[in-house]
Amino acid sequence: MRARPARFLTPPIAALLIAAGLLVGGAAPAVAPLHAPAAAADAVRDRQYWLDEYGIRAAWQVTRGEGVVIAIIDSGVDAAHPDLGDAVIGGTDVSGRGNATGTLPLGPQGITHGTMVASLAAGRGSAPSSGVIGAAPAASILSISLALGSGERSGDEQIAEAVVWAVDHGADIISLSLTRNQIAWPESWDTAFLHAEQNDVVVVAAAGNRGSGTEQVSAPATIPGVLAVGGVDRAGRASDGASSQGITIGVMAPSEGLVGAVPGGGHASWQGTSGATPIVAGIAALVRAAHPDLDAAGVVNRILRTARPATATVPDPNYGYGLVDAAAAVSATVPTAATNPLGTLADWIVLHRRADAEEVSLELSPGRPALGREPTAMGFRMPGSGLGELDPVIPTLLILASTLTALAVLAAAAVLRFVTRTRSR
Repeated sequence: MRARPARFLTPPIAALLIAAGLLVGGAAPAVAPLHAPAAAADAVRDRQYWLDEYGIRAAWQVTRGEGVVIAIIDSGVDAAHPDLGDAVIGGTDVSGRGNATGTLPLGPQGITHGTMVASLAAGRGSAPSSGVIGAAPAASILSISLALGSGERSGDEQIAEAVVWAVDHGADIISLSLTRNQIAWPESWDTAFLHAEQNDVVVVAAAGNRGSGTEQVSAPATIPGVLAVGGVDRAGRASDGASSQGITIGVMAPSEGLVGAVPGGGHASWQGTSGATPIVAGIAALVRAAHPDLDAAGVVNRILRTARPATATVPDPNYGYGLVDAAAAVSATVPTAATNPLGTLADWIVLHRRADAEEVSLELSPGRPALGREPTAMGFRMPGSGLGELDPVIPTLLILASTLTALAVLAAAAVLRFVTRTRSR
């Protein structure tokens, strides 16, 4: 087993002021019943094209994720599903509506969502060649159930509590198939996600679905150090309906033509970055199992550096570092990374929350920017521009420049009017 740093408890999470509209997977995934539990399951396994096309089955020659724990923060996982076997080893509920082990599916879409996510991460299959098998079929699952929507406990508060609980109960990987639907996040998430970072936990999050209204990558996928997952179709193209765009995307994984386990023993077809995310979380578990001495930053680095580039630009705002490759991530020779290529939340907090803290001199880790400031109208990416999100400082300078220019024009006009009147006299 990998050596883990000593656990510590973060300060109490502050009460949240933002009533955020969190959406699982960016929105309800497209789900269609596939068959009843009694139907032949071989067709289900046959539909899992990503096992071969993304090097997952090849990676199993080295490891299947033994000894690694993946926390699924979602709508609750049906631990009794035949495809999950003994995968779920514990859990909790942070919504106030679930059961003590987080295994009661919650909400209208939550009835299926959490179980589908878990099956793609660490499903066992109902038999050697049937049922849904996850990317890391020997990894274990912690199910942390939440309920998002109107009338529920604050979604921000639920997520923060869930992340801290996962870290404190042994998670090596945290999988988040949800989005806040905006690039910013509350300060309570600073505390929670910093707790994960400081305890060597890999956090994987969905980029969100354009087809469901999430045009650009949203939190938690914008948090520094978090491995943001976008989605591609069967041909490896960025999915128009099932993947957002943004400079914080780490890797891409299948998000169309997916199949997952649903409560009660059945299966359903679906699409969205909600499905791409647990596939990558499972691959992260394979890397952790194959390289037990590697820290979280090293795991993320291996996944990024071994991805198959989709364009000449790496990272690319549509594809990040490219299409994830499980076999290469597990077995390729990759230089050791001193820091997380996606940056660190600790550095970001010093830079962007400094108004509420003492000034600290700190050299920032290299990596792509991750935006967590409250967005302004000019701070959003312009659709179709191919550009990443603009730093809010830039709009401020543009406004100042525009104001000075306007004043200069008005002054020039006043001088011209004065000269004209003088000459007319």
